[in-house]
Amino acid sequence: MTGSDGPHREPGSDVRAAGSASERAREEEERAVEQALALVGGADRSSRSDRSGGSGEPPSRGRDTRGHRGPRDEDLDAGRSSNTHADRSRDPQAHRSSDSAPYDGRDNAPRDGRAAPATAPAPGSEQPPLPDRALPGDPAKTSPPPPSWDRARAVAARAGRGGPPVTIRLPLDRAPGHVLAEALGALTDLPSFDTSAMDGWAVAGPGPWAFEAGAGLLAGRGPAAALPDGTAVRIATGARVPPETTAVIRSEHAHVDEARGLLHARRSVVTGQDIRPRGQECRSGEHLVPAGTVVTPAVLGLAAAAGYDALPVVPRPRVDILVLGDELLNAGLPHDGLIRDALGPMLGPWLRALGAEVSGARRLGDDAGALRDALASSDADLIVTTGGTAAGPVDHVHPVLDALGAELLVDGVAVRPGHPMLLARLSPDGPCLVGLPGNPLAAVSGLLTLAEPLLAGIAGRPAQDPYRALVHAEVHGHPHDTRLVPVVHRPGRAGGRDHVAPLRYNGPAMLRGIAAADGLAVVPPGGVRSGTEVEILDLPWAPATPWTEGCFT
Repeated sequence: MTGSDGPHREPGSDVRAAGSASERAREEEERAVEQALALVGGADRSSRSDRSGGSGEPPSRGRDTRGHRGPRDEDLDAGRSSNTHADRSRDPQAHRSSDSAPYDGRDNAPRDGRAAPATAPAPGSEQPPLPDRALPGDPAKTSPPPPSWDRARAVAARAGRGGPPVTIRLPLDRAPGHVLAEALGALTDLPSFDTSAMDGWAVAGPGPWAFEAGAGLLAGRGPAAALPDGTAVRIATGARVPPETTAVIRSEHAHVDEARGLLHARRSVVTGQDIRPRGQECRSGEHLVPAGTVVTPAVLGLAAAAGYDALPVVPRPRVDILVLGDELLNAGLPHDGLIRDALGPMLGPWLRALGAEVSGARRLGDDAGALRDALASSDADLIVTTGGTAAGPVDHVHPVLDALGAELLVDGVAVRPGHPMLLARLSPDGPCLVGLPGNPLAAVSGLLTLAEPLLAGIAGRPAQDPYRALVHAEVHGHPHDTRLVPVVHRPGRAGGRDHVAPLRYNGPAMLRGIAAADGLAVVPPGGVRSGTEVEILDLPWAPATPWTEGCFT
């Protein structure tokens, strides 16, 4: 029906039309950015998401379709997010506006994407159902963006430090790899008496020195009588130096006149030479190693020398690994849409390298009930799940956390790959859960973003000291999010500075790049130019094979 004022328009149709036009314009812009990044190889060109472990994954499990609800700044500063599952259940239609949805880097969908089904109106109500996607600019239907990469790591570190400190005493042979709960003080002087640093002769006064034939002084013997001036005695390394000794002359620097019973020095003798005086290394009670130090073999040796039989340490965090996904194979070649599980074999050794006690990976498939039972029965400090963090039909992590009343501390991170990662606390005094995406490199990103700082906090380890290095290549970035790019250190040439080189095969489903890497470059939004310094995250190991640059860079 028309009138003098023109065609009749539904209320809000102008807003919807404007929103639709705005979305189309944004999608065109995103497609252009994706095409540009694809040309230089810097974008994640796979249409699959971080949930998949490889090809053959259905799109419903692959795309990051869940709206990210990041914690507020003030809640992050307090180490907790008020964005709990209860909040989500009260407003199931809350989604981030497409205006704030950063480009995905793989398809044309904005990153919010998690469209809840339209809610049917209550009987007798004339209220229309809410739209699947919030209209741009509607504050009631938007959620804050996910936290930045560095803020998410800070939240994870605070969560790890949130519990009461625990100290146990372990005998020396069981202490390596643990973290000292207390500073170590020397229980004795080191050395505890004056000792010879060399095999040779202990002499007193000026030479030449008279000596008597015999075995001399050996290590492990009691104190010897004082040495008179003008005399010498053979001495072994580590033996107690007699009182009144002036110096020790090394055997190769001495000339022995057996016939006359005299010792001559081939070089000038300096008072105190080759004698380790008592307390040279430390005095009793002196602090040797601070709390928070990892007990390495060298720390273990120092502790033993200083008189310790057991060490006060923080227990290693206990970690359970739950591998989700019906599409995963434990052995053999991929076939019929099934893929090999890469994360189950990888995560255990990686977590042990981060100082955790890890149980064997459990494969649960896509079974919500089995996942809930496993979470409810775990006595670990941390549970790590793989896959299922998006919103596909068999992605059960969020619904199960809802059912258990867990508190979401981090729900999505502005990082690529791996943005659907999450961190939750199952109960106020219970374990934490780190939900990793199912794609292998995306899972590594989640491991270093959330699990590493969380475990460091639980174990009392100091945070990894950030450092920066030159990158010798242009590294393309995501328009809005941080990128983690595998890199390898290279020595400088012709007097140039050492630098890092980015590696190829850095897509979210790929492990070929990270297998050759010794670190990850933290690339800010927009990327970096060659010759720029970037922050580097070291891996717990370095590659044993000198990879050739042509294969990976």
